[in-house]
Amino acid sequence: MVLLAAVLHATWNALLKGGQDRLATFVLLDLTGVVLCALAVPLLPGPAPASWGFIALSTLIHTGYKLLLIESYRTGGDLSQVYPLARGSAPLLVAGFAGVVVGERLGPLRLAGVLVVCLGLVLLVGGTGTAVLAAHRRAIGFALATGVSIAAYTVADGLGVRRSGSAVGYIAWLFLAEGLPLPLYAATWGRRHLQAGLRANLARGLVSGVLALAAYGLVIWAQTRGALAVVAALRETSVVIAALIGSVVFGERFGYRRTVAAAVVTAGIVLLNAPP
Repeated sequence: MVLLAAVLHATWNALLKGGQDRLATFVLLDLTGVVLCALAVPLLPGPAPASWGFIALSTLIHTGYKLLLIESYRTGGDLSQVYPLARGSAPLLVAGFAGVVVGERLGPLRLAGVLVVCLGLVLLVGGTGTAVLAAHRRAIGFALATGVSIAAYTVADGLGVRRSGSAVGYIAWLFLAEGLPLPLYAATWGRRHLQAGLRANLARGLVSGVLALAAYGLVIWAQTRGALAVVAALRETSVVIAALIGSVVFGERFGYRRTVAAAVVTAGIVLLNAPP
């Protein structure tokens, strides 16, 4: 389920990267999730009171994450550069946060798996070349900040869903809450021509919204059944899918080094699936 979520996540990021108006696309993505979850909420058991604080915290972090991700792409970063940096820095941070906050300790093989996956992601980023990395310093900075926010909301939601008593109820209320701030921001302080951007990116935004809801919903569900660091590392294998999409769709070079990186990530996945 987490690997399926990785494919869905890479796909909606590619749609966001390829759009002409990324703010409008993200607004449509959020509104799609809000509408779908508003329809689902009356039919689902509500999350326990102990989880509502985590929903509020995750909503705040998710809003910052979205603005950072938009800025990463806006400042000229490639999909195959920004995406691996943002996603690849998260698993180690999650492992550290989970160890300190939750007290989760990984066995030797699984810890090695997290490290191997991260190594593969570093190799994947390195395949862009030092000249490209130097030219996109701002994009890299925003991408790394995005990675910190990813780790923060991953741990917040892992703690929240475990206290909710209802994974689907938590997912629905989370998407309902975190889907509102960015559209409100865009309507109040966003671009003047937001309405035109919404029309031009309608199909892209609606499809992205469905994919994003399914992708993160699967991840939150998985967090009730596995260690946070393992789920996070498996999820971030989406960078391999993003690199392939960047190569095929956007003409970004893949090459031998990224092929080796993909193989290293795959080896890390095997270790992550070792017995605890």
